Amino acid sequence: MSDNYQMEGSQDPQTSPGSEPDKGDQDKDKDQKSGLMEKIQQLGQTNVPQMSNDSNIHCLTIVGQIEGHMQLPPQNKTTKYEHVIPQLVAIEQNPKIEGVLVVLNTVGGDVEAGLAISEMLASLSKPSVSIVLGGGHSIGVPIAVSCDYSFIAGTATMTIHPVRLTGLVIGVPQTFEYLDKMQERVVNFVTKHSNITEDDFKDLMFAKGNLTRDIGTNVVGHDAVNYGLIDGVGGVGEAIKKLNELISQNGGYKEEGMIQ
Repeated sequence: MSDNYQMEGSQDPQTSPGSEPDKGDQDKDKDQKSGLMEKIQQLGQTNVPQMSNDSNIHCLTIVGQIEGHMQLPPQNKTTKYEHVIPQLVAIEQNPKIEGVLVVLNTVGGDVEAGLAISEMLASLSKPSVSIVLGGGHSIGVPIAVSCDYSFIAGTATMTIHPVRLTGLVIGVPQTFEYLDKMQERVVNFVTKHSNITEDDFKDLMFAKGNLTRDIGTNVVGHDAVNYGLIDGVGGVGEAIKKLNELISQNGGYKEEGMIQ
């Protein structure tokens, strides 16, 4: 009797359903661990702010070196134009995106690729705001001024210098003429989309003694604003606030947020 009572009233720990691991729970734990490891590998942290699916702002980052028609070594941080250009086309076509925030921290790179990105940003029908964080050097200058309004951090810098070629260069007059025409394209674009005059921009471009063993000028924060190159000094908060103002003026609704 006592043995039967024990079997009916209690369960053997070895045969208890609760003691056996559930396969569904195991799979769920594996998914959580793999997702956690992916966050650590990509972002260096386990918890990141969640983006709103109803956001009306797209954040476009221009970082590292702007890659042209030649692929750079894998250890280089690059912005590839074949990635950026389709994004800009999708932004123009997506009715949910009403504004673009361009964040720059670039050393420059390929002139034609940089100008292509600049022209696409300038031709967007939707409001755009750029912010230079860290640096917006070389061909990053046209990208920074291509937006409707531009900001620069107080400690950020922008290097303005003549167009240069790397690799084999044929020493003939035609090579110089090609460089001169390419340089004029950059000068014309910058002066058209900013408040700096052509003479002032060329003075900064060909200044001697500002850069070590080179010609050009490095402008920092407020100096870029004083020259008329950038519209204002500010950070991410000011940039998003200005973009929301432009969106409201453009007939869109005001809602803070970003789409990645």
